Amino acid sequence: MQKLYKAIEEKIKSSGYTGFFTGEEVYNDICDEIEDKENGTYLLMSKKENGDVFTYNVSIFDDNFNLSILKINSGDEEFIINFDEEN
Repeated sequence: MQKLYKAIEEKIKSSGYTGFFTGEEVYNDICDEIEDKENGTYLLMSKKENGDVFTYNVSIFDDNFNLSILKINSGDEEFIINFDEEN
């Protein structure tokens, strides 16, 4: 799992976002948001303690999920991270 957390962190950092987060926190946030949801594609929003808003575009399947886009709104700035694109 550490490789996955690191990959999440690298993608987000490469967008220019400088707020505090960890890959594990992002992953766990998604898992909490998708709990008890049916298969399908969802936009899920999570407001952080610092006021930043993470909007996840997630497809849910029987045994896993795919985070395709993460949009982070931080003050007047917006960061869009496409997890389906290679760096």
